[in-house]
Amino acid sequence: MRRTVLVGLVVALAAISVSGCDANNKSAGPAQTKAKAGGELNVLSSASTINLDPAKSQNLATSTIHLVLRSLTTWQETATEAPTVAPDLATDTGQVSDGGKRWTYTLRPGLKYADGSPILAADVKYGLERSFAAQLSGGLAYHKTLLAGGEKYQGPFDGKQLDSIQTPDDHTIVFQLNKPSGDWPWIASMPAFAPVPKKAEDIQHYGENPMASGPYQVSSLKQGSTLVLKRNPHWDRGSDPVRTAQPDTIVYTMGLEPTVINQRLIADQGKDRNAISSANVPAALLPKVLGNPSVAQRLATSPSGALSYLAINVTRPPLNNLQVRQALQYAVNKKAVQVAAGGAKIGGELATTLITPGIPGYQSYDKYPADPSGDIAKAKALLSQAGHASGVSLTLLTRNDSIHLAQAQAVQSGLTAAGINVRLKPEDSDSFYADTGASKGDYDLALLSWLPDYPSANGNIAPLFDSSQIGNGNFNASHYSNPAVDKLIAQASAETDQAAAQALWGQADRAIMDDAPVVPLLYARNAFLRGSGVANFYAPPYPPYVNMLVVGLAG
Repeated sequence: MRRTVLVGLVVALAAISVSGCDANNKSAGPAQTKAKAGGELNVLSSASTINLDPAKSQNLATSTIHLVLRSLTTWQETATEAPTVAPDLATDTGQVSDGGKRWTYTLRPGLKYADGSPILAADVKYGLERSFAAQLSGGLAYHKTLLAGGEKYQGPFDGKQLDSIQTPDDHTIVFQLNKPSGDWPWIASMPAFAPVPKKAEDIQHYGENPMASGPYQVSSLKQGSTLVLKRNPHWDRGSDPVRTAQPDTIVYTMGLEPTVINQRLIADQGKDRNAISSANVPAALLPKVLGNPSVAQRLATSPSGALSYLAINVTRPPLNNLQVRQALQYAVNKKAVQVAAGGAKIGGELATTLITPGIPGYQSYDKYPADPSGDIAKAKALLSQAGHASGVSLTLLTRNDSIHLAQAQAVQSGLTAAGINVRLKPEDSDSFYADTGASKGDYDLALLSWLPDYPSANGNIAPLFDSSQIGNGNFNASHYSNPAVDKLIAQASAETDQAAAQALWGQADRAIMDDAPVVPLLYARNAFLRGSGVANFYAPPYPPYVNMLVVGLAG
C-alpha cells in the first residue's frame, strides 16, 4: 500500500480569483475530447530512471508500464466513477472455486508479443515466479503472501517452480491460494502478472526492453534522459478493452524538476503543447495557474485521492479512553487543515470515512458530525466526562516539510482551543515512518496519509486497522486492536461476491470509527497540467493520477 505524501498544493495568495476557480472546474471538458490517431505525445517526468521490469514494479494499472505490458486483468476507468476490474490478457476476471482459494484464467486466443511469438500461459507463470527472486525484489507483493507455498519459494533461478501456479495447457493458468481472496481479480492486474518468456530472461537488464505485450514497445532508452516508445505491430486492438493507443510515439523526458516541468506547461510552447506532466503543480506556481483561465482550463484535478488522517495511539493514556478520542473528533478544526492544504478545490474535501471516494463500496456518512471548524463545547464536555476537565497534553508526530508542518499546526491550533495542549514533533521521513511503524510508538498523535495500491476497500481498512499490522514496519500507526474488527476484516477479505464484500467493508469502516482510533481529515486531491494539444487527459477519483492508457493528442 502507498503511504503517501500530501499533494502540497498550498495557496500562496489570500484569495484566488473566481475566474480561475471556475476555469478549474471546467478543465475536465476540453481535456476529455476524443484523441486523434497519430502524433507524438511527450511526457515530462521528474523520475531519474524508468524500469519496465514487471517483477520490480509498484506501478498502478493505468500507468506507463501498462502501455508496454499487459496483465491478466486490468481496470476499466472513467473520469468520475469508481473503477471496475476487467479482463486484459484473460477472457474474464477469473473463475473461482475451492471456496475462494482457486482461481482459473484462460488467455484470449491469438495474443502475440512484439516479435510475433505467441503469449503462453507458461510465460505468465514464469513472470510471477521470477518476482519471488531476491534479485528482482521491490515490486508489489500481494500474490507472494497468497499463493500456496509462496512463503518459502525463492524464485525460478535455481530451477524450481512454484507448484501453486499450474498451466495445464498453453492458454490456461490456475492459481491455488493458501486462503480465500475476493480481491484476487484486482491483484491479477498488477505488473507481476505480465507474461515473461523464459527465453528472454535477462535479470539485470530485462526492464530496459521487456517483451512487449501491450500496444507499445521500447524504441530507445537512455536512463536519466529519455525513453521512447513506438507501436507494437502485433498488438490487437480488438483484444484490449482499455488501451486506446492513439499516439504513434510517446517520448519521456526524465530528470526534470517539478517546477521546470510545470513552468514549461504553463508557457505551452513548441512540443510542450503536446506534453503532459507526471508532477503535481508546485505550491509556488498555483497562483499563476489558477489566476490565468487559459492555463487553469488545462489543469486536471482529481475529485478525491489519498486519505489524510490523524492517527491516535490508542495504547497511550489518556488516549486509551474512548471519550478522550471522541473529544479529538470534535476538537480538530478540519477547515483549518483544508486551508493549509490549499482549500477545497485544490487541497481536498473534508473527510469523514475511512473508505475513500472512488473506491468501490464507499458510502458517505459522518459518525461525529460537527461544524467544519470543530465543536469545542462538545469536545470539552467529553474531556470532562473522561475526568480531564482541565485538559490533556499530547505529542503530535509530523514530517518536517513545510506542507505537513502547516497542517500539523492547524491541528494543533484546533486542539488547543479545546484545552488539549499539543507539542509538535517534526521528523524527517525515514525517522517518521520508522516511529509510526514501530511496535511501541513514542507519540500520541501522528499526521499521515494513505492511498491503496488497487481499488478495493481492503486497501483502505486492513493495512491501517488489522491488529496484525501493528509494528514491524507496518502501517497500523494507531496501534488499534479489536478482535471483532479483525474478524470482520478476515470475512470481507475472503468474500468473493464483490457486493457482499463491499457491504462488509462498509460495516468495518463504521465499527472502526465507533472506536475513534483516527480522525479522518481530507480526501486529498492531485493536480496535473497538460499542453493545449493534449486530449483525454483527466485525473479520476481513484487512482488520483492521469490515466496513461487513454491520453492522446487533440484532433
